[in-house]
Amino acid sequence: MSGHAGDAGSPEVEPMPGYLELVARASSVMLGAWRECGSCGLELSKRTLLHNAYITWTEIALFFFCAFLWTQVRRGLTESLFEPLAQWCRLLPKDAAKMPESAWKLVFYTMSWSYSSYLLFFTSYSFFHDPPSVFYNWKSGMSVPTDIAIAYLIQGSFYGHSIYATVYMDAWRKDSTVMVVHHIITLALICFSYAFRYHNVGILVLFLHDINDIQLEFTKLNIYLKTRGGGYHLLNDILSNMGSVSFSITWFWFRLYWFPLKVLYATCVSSLQSVPNIPFYFFFNTLLLALLLMNIYWFLFIVVFVVKVLKVKEVNDVREYEDEDGSKAAAARHKDPQAADDDDDDAGHHNSAQGNLLRSDQMFPGTSESHSFTCINKNMLFLSECRLALFSL
Repeated sequence: MSGHAGDAGSPEVEPMPGYLELVARASSVMLGAWRECGSCGLELSKRTLLHNAYITWTEIALFFFCAFLWTQVRRGLTESLFEPLAQWCRLLPKDAAKMPESAWKLVFYTMSWSYSSYLLFFTSYSFFHDPPSVFYNWKSGMSVPTDIAIAYLIQGSFYGHSIYATVYMDAWRKDSTVMVVHHIITLALICFSYAFRYHNVGILVLFLHDINDIQLEFTKLNIYLKTRGGGYHLLNDILSNMGSVSFSITWFWFRLYWFPLKVLYATCVSSLQSVPNIPFYFFFNTLLLALLLMNIYWFLFIVVFVVKVLKVKEVNDVREYEDEDGSKAAAARHKDPQAADDDDDDAGHHNSAQGNLLRSDQMFPGTSESHSFTCINKNMLFLSECRLALFSL
């Protein structure tokens, strides 16, 4: 173990690197580590796993119990709170079907991110301001602090629940397969990082990712609520605007800036400085790099959305299966014509509310103000539809 592990006092905080330094140093260090690992292979991995993984059957049982508990809590809240709330707000049928999912995720991610923020900024842990410190004094089988162990149990069991929920409870979308892979990789990172006592870096990874889920679900809820009752609600429209802007900014800042420059630099470069023979160095960094690639993949959806808005073209949801929605609507009409008529009435209220915005030219017949006012309203409505296309996930 290198100097950081045994130094007395607080080591000097290293400045955060830039992208070029990350790529240059990480590739150099990883290539050097690969060349020096002459015995790397399946047999060494098996021995390393047996000698360094520490997890008890009690912890495994708690994981499955809590994953089952999350599923039941979600069902209970959906049936007793979220669905009645959607009906009380008179949401459009399509929005009412998706509102419980967003409400549930908003509740969880707000709770989990608040707890990880508490650990990073209101305790003695310095992992955010000094990322290399996640490996200081590391040793195989070291005890996990109770507050961090609780965070791991909450997050790990939730992602176990999320794998099931994505397949059987959530609406299926174009990127749902990628989402399942994301949950599996995240769960693998959580479980293995806990077993190998890389829990310090795990808390940092969770903090950098959960905030975007809060903003996403908050924005989606306000998009659903702004047309409740067939009307138009300005406050929810403003909140959805603020949510979409902050979501786009923090996605880049947290996942594409801080995550690689803080986490990946620490795991690729600083880890070998503190623990020269750190176990499963390549395995964990491969998973983290895969997580970064998926963050870039989802960021492309945001870029496509922005490009379409700038080109002022008709925007369709880049993630949803519209044909599937259309076939479901047709089947509903065939099965229950009265219900279909009710849905049409709700949609009619929504279109009527939008139409009121576009009929402003009646206030200024035959004037230039008429044309300008109508164009402004159409552009505002179009931007609103663009946000709905991106966030009606």
